Amino acid sequence: MIRDLLRAMGPGHARPMAAALALTTGVSALQGVVFALLVPVLQRLLGPDPSAAAPWALVLAAVTAVYAVLRSAGLYVNFRVGSTISRALHHRLGDHVVRLPLGWFTGARRGELNRIATDGVSRTTNLPVHTYPPLADAVVTPVVAVAALALFDWRLGLACAACLVVLWMVFTLTSDAVGRGDAARDAAADEAADRVVEYARSQPVLRAFGRTEQGRAGLDRALEAEHATARTLLFKAVPALVAYAFAVRLALTLVLALVVYRVLGGDLSAATAVALTVLVVRFVHPLSAAAEHGASLRMAVNGLARINAVLDARPLPEPEAPVAPQGSLVEFDDVRFSYTPGGEKVLDGVSFRAGPGSLTALVGPSGGGKSTAARLLARFHDVDAGRVRVGGADVRDIGGEELSRRVAVVFQDVYLFDATIADNVRVADPGATDGDLERVAARSGLDRVVAELPDGWNTPVGEGGASLSGGQRQRVSIARALLKDAPIVVLDEASAALDAENEALLTRTAVELAGEGRTVLVIAHRPATVAAADHIVFLDGGRVAEQGSPDELLALDGRHAAYIRARERARGWRITADRA
Repeated sequence: MIRDLLRAMGPGHARPMAAALALTTGVSALQGVVFALLVPVLQRLLGPDPSAAAPWALVLAAVTAVYAVLRSAGLYVNFRVGSTISRALHHRLGDHVVRLPLGWFTGARRGELNRIATDGVSRTTNLPVHTYPPLADAVVTPVVAVAALALFDWRLGLACAACLVVLWMVFTLTSDAVGRGDAARDAAADEAADRVVEYARSQPVLRAFGRTEQGRAGLDRALEAEHATARTLLFKAVPALVAYAFAVRLALTLVLALVVYRVLGGDLSAATAVALTVLVVRFVHPLSAAAEHGASLRMAVNGLARINAVLDARPLPEPEAPVAPQGSLVEFDDVRFSYTPGGEKVLDGVSFRAGPGSLTALVGPSGGGKSTAARLLARFHDVDAGRVRVGGADVRDIGGEELSRRVAVVFQDVYLFDATIADNVRVADPGATDGDLERVAARSGLDRVVAELPDGWNTPVGEGGASLSGGQRQRVSIARALLKDAPIVVLDEASAALDAENEALLTRTAVELAGEGRTVLVIAHRPATVAAADHIVFLDGGRVAEQGSPDELLALDGRHAAYIRARERARGWRITADRA
């Protein structure tokens, strides 16, 4: 546990953490000494000459005073360490997460990261404050007290030591049972958290089609699974805790019976028997709570394991000597890629070029690999084989910041921060002037959105952009990409949520960007957008089925021509009532 905690905290916090834990352990050991000193004090107080207890009483008072001071200091230090843990883990997680490849952030990560950053960090913060000190009292204090007990009566000391071994075995079994149940509950809770977020975000669609109740099926199953794992944890934990409590009381009964037997046999004086009984009863008290704190420890250890699993996730390697791209030519050279090692190839031997001053359209059926190609260009993942080049340099040889500066991507799924429209656009350039905002707004169609809103640029968009429509969010995202002023622009289904008028505006903007010498890649399905391209790459099943200019591919009358004809026919479809 300590090793995992120090690893999660990082090397800079190892020494103060170790010092705090050592202080807590020392205080618990000193508490055992205080308990042990009760024996000679009580022996003499209950003996024929009570005044002989005075020197021992002074020693007991002095050691108790030192113990009180160190215990207070330990509490102060532990609370300071607890706050340091919280701050350090949040910073380490935040700093590490921003360096992970964007491909790491799958949908399932949302609930997991949320629970790690809240519940996981909270449990870890409690370790030096509420978990380790009472656990040290339950382990270290009895060991010291039993060692002292052996000095007064080796038989009782040996009996208590045997009881401690048995209790440790029961304690270990109890903690393991709770730990396994807690790990299963965490996994179910992560899934439930994901389903809650999904259900909340899908409300517009579910209500539009009157499927609110049916849409809850996945959420209900996840909540039921979480409830089942919590119930299983309870069924495992309660019997284990009861068994440990019974074992502690049985051990105490056996030791007291031995004391009585020794007194009746004349081996122990009454005074010594009372003193030893007080010692035994006193150190049994922290033992009674050991199982509960051990269960908390196992839960914290599970949380630490999840934190370390995130911290162990490796960012994509950065080049030791970054190469500067020469221009903005984009090249895919025999690229192969799958999302899981040994899994199905999403791209299998894809090769094409997109030059500066040109508009290249990636076209094809869903699942063909178009969005994956865009993600590989932005280096969300690294290719399995082949090369993706920008300006003649492999994207793996370009520094992450430099590649990000050169490539602006607009994805179909738009995320906006809970801030104003202006703040969300300025994410691309915090120093942008109002004039810069107006310029990109005009090119993206955002100016019309701003003009319609009462607060204009200062309109709050809500978490994730919830207060805006899909088309409005898309225009904010496009304006943000334009403000970045990158030489390579990728529009991944950027017009999907736009009406025909704004789609035409975006297509004209893409053509203008290409005319300015930028490399523009458009992932699109709409024929009007595709027709404006200089070069078309038709992807199907992870392979390039055809590529060429729009006129060349239409004249070829192959896959692309059939695809466009199907799209043109679909434009005339209407939903009508059945008059039969």
